[in-house]
Amino acid sequence: MSMNIAIDGPAGAGKSTIAKKLAKELGFIYVDTGAMYRAMAYYFLTNGIASSDEAKIAEACQDVDVTIAYENNEQQVILNGKNVNGFIRTEEVGNMASATSVYPVVRTKLVELQRKLAESTDVIMDGRDIGTCVLPKAQVKIYLTAGSKTRAQRRYDELTAKGVSCDFDEIEKDIIDRDYRDMHRETSPLKQAEDAVLVDSSEMDIDEVVEAIRSIYEEKKGC
Repeated sequence: MSMNIAIDGPAGAGKSTIAKKLAKELGFIYVDTGAMYRAMAYYFLTNGIASSDEAKIAEACQDVDVTIAYENNEQQVILNGKNVNGFIRTEEVGNMASATSVYPVVRTKLVELQRKLAESTDVIMDGRDIGTCVLPKAQVKIYLTAGSKTRAQRRYDELTAKGVSCDFDEIEKDIIDRDYRDMHRETSPLKQAEDAVLVDSSEMDIDEVVEAIRSIYEEKKGC
């Protein structure tokens, strides 16, 4: 039987960074569900589909194929045969992904692929509803969070390091707005699963968070 670790939490909590590092240490496959939703969002954007047009989004989903490939142990997101890793990490795509992930047709398509991966492989999966909806039987569930100012500062530092001009207050406002949308959407809202362990990374560095989750994993594995 495969071992599944589900990591949920709000935008900017460091889920992807932590999951990737932990997966490498444990020899698990890392499945970045957020990247899959971003790939879908990128398709909608490049085809001029508005986030509010549910009918066109539902129609477009029939033409979208999102798969995961690995190259040198790094996850590659493939959209209709094209590697889109270099296009899906912008703020525009992130906001589109948050807005369109509320539609059941989008979620249904991607959840099917995510579950197939988890059935046969030891995986670490992160997102907004992994422990509550996608992998409700995951042996280890983590709810990773941090204060909005901490998350905004991390994003601000990341963007400025890349030479991108940005405003801290706008970044924090975007984060708070996305939190509200994610927590109040009708389909699979962001919330802590009843059997998930809360990990607040506000005062922790990456290695400390990884060690905390690894300890939880080791404890669960020994049960």
